[in-house]
Amino acid sequence: MFNRRFRISLALGALAAGFVMIAADIADARSRTSGGSRGTRTYSAPPPTTTAPTARPMERTMTQPATPSANLATRPGLQNSPAAGLMNRPGFMGGLFAGLLGAGLIGLLLGGGLTGGLGGLASFLGLALQVGIVVLIGWLLFRWWQSRQQPATAMGPSMRDMPNQRPSYNFGGTGGGLGGGLGGGLGGLGATPGSYGGGNARPSNPDEIGTTPADFDAFERLLGEVQTAYGAEDIGKLRNLVTPELLSYYLEDFNANASRGVINRLTDIKLEQGDPAEAWREGDTEYCTVAVRYTLKDEMVDRASGRVISGGPDEAVEIWTFMRARGGNWIVSAVQQTD
Repeated sequence: MFNRRFRISLALGALAAGFVMIAADIADARSRTSGGSRGTRTYSAPPPTTTAPTARPMERTMTQPATPSANLATRPGLQNSPAAGLMNRPGFMGGLFAGLLGAGLIGLLLGGGLTGGLGGLASFLGLALQVGIVVLIGWLLFRWWQSRQQPATAMGPSMRDMPNQRPSYNFGGTGGGLGGGLGGGLGGLGATPGSYGGGNARPSNPDEIGTTPADFDAFERLLGEVQTAYGAEDIGKLRNLVTPELLSYYLEDFNANASRGVINRLTDIKLEQGDPAEAWREGDTEYCTVAVRYTLKDEMVDRASGRVISGGPDEAVEIWTFMRARGGNWIVSAVQQTD
């Protein structure tokens, strides 16, 4: 009787835990991954800002990592060389081992055994070994003298002599929204000293494209429109606001929610703070990465009845990257989460 009650209690506990896990999964269904593309800087961390000091690496991207530099050519392995092998080594050692093998074969042919032909070579080998040692010492001394005589390079200081510092950028103030608080401070952009993690040094001016207050007004508008369209699963609207890559990730979210019978409704999006991190140009394409903090109502709603299952007022801090063809309209190309 006791065992039966224990088994029933254990089954009920497991069932309750399963419901809790499902509810937690539904409550946190809004995409929290970092996805999209930042062009050639997809795998580089954006410069830190007051709003978002750090960013997660891209977890979903179609951009391939850059190929290693041609200057970093790897040395071919010995096993891949057509001259590889003990007997194929050129120079003194190759000749020595070839001579030993030849002497052994001669000894076998004359009936003296494998080592029989080696006796006559003993004195020759001793002399050859001494000559080899003298040649090796002379070669080492020549290489040492040659390195001492080589002139110093005119390429300037090496990378290891340069300080591992990179500037920390802040385009302007951090309050009131992108179009107002930040847009007015874009006249004279400058870098303030600081550092952020690893990689190649960026240009001293973080704004390579000359962003204007109108650009930041567009960023703020896109933030609200993209989130609202996402919450309504308005694919037609999203197609005009984000890149095809980012849209594909949103479609995956919609399919996952549909299989659970819910819809992730996002409303009341309001930008609270923003920091532009960097803006640059790649060919005819322009990019601008901005850290944003915004409030919203994030709810999971039953798809059939419209009943709110979970969620409510929320706040998010993310890093958005916008792109456009030069002179065209901005669209969203990446959204990264912060640590």
